Amino acid sequence: MTRFLPRALMAPAVTTLFLWMIVPLVMTIWFSLVHYNLMQPGDKTFVGIENFHYFITDPDFWPAVLQTLELLGAVIVITVVLGVGLALLVNEPFPGQGIVRVLLISPFFVMPTVNALLWKHMMMNPIYGVLAHVWHFFGATPIDWMTDLPLASVILMLSWQWLPFACLIFITSLQSLDREQMEAARMDGANALHQFWYLTLPHLGRSIAVVVMIEMIFLMSVFAEIFTTTGGGPGNESTNLAFLIFKQALMNFDVGVASAGALFAVVLANIAAVFLIRMVGKNLD
Repeated sequence: MTRFLPRALMAPAVTTLFLWMIVPLVMTIWFSLVHYNLMQPGDKTFVGIENFHYFITDPDFWPAVLQTLELLGAVIVITVVLGVGLALLVNEPFPGQGIVRVLLISPFFVMPTVNALLWKHMMMNPIYGVLAHVWHFFGATPIDWMTDLPLASVILMLSWQWLPFACLIFITSLQSLDREQMEAARMDGANALHQFWYLTLPHLGRSIAVVVMIEMIFLMSVFAEIFTTTGGGPGNESTNLAFLIFKQALMNFDVGVASAGALFAVVLANIAAVFLIRMVGKNLD
């Protein structure tokens, strides 16, 4: 009875969460196996794996996969490198340290759509944007970011939004760094570079692994920034997997192919998650 009661009390919540997960998954699997176009909602012909074949052989598929990987890699590298640097700077005591820390993490609380609109209109506009004025100040021709460098524009705005998260994790990790060990290394003649490479960086190993894992999981599903700014273009130059699935579902009205793409993205995300969990596990040992 003492074992049954806790399980009985937890059963409604567990059942609800299970249904919340399994029902959309089963529906997605079903739609991926039928020909279902929103322009012909009554026609649901079973086609097997034809939707998967169509999605993978789409000319936009491999460019979208490559651009997804480029976006992931670039944002993670930028946020980890700059995050470690900023964390080291902010970790040292100085006047106004608390205010600087608050300002440093504030971009992380900006909604993705608002973040995209800020960068598109206030920073990257080729006529009245802040970056355009900087270019004019140095006598250079402003860059039309959304047209000339669409993927780089998305990477820049995502890096700005995720940098505070990485920096916050690294600052927290640095608080537990053994000061006595650092002082002993300094007394033994280790310079700042040696202290960073042999003491600080190994200490940050766990937090770096956590940042990489969390950012990769969330960045694989980036959509709002692309939809709000470049619309996946010009052409498909800034289209990632999430936006390609959106185009199949709500631009081509093909729910079957979009569902097949969604399952492909789920499989890819789970492979990445398994790899990252193992990486984090090794750092925690």
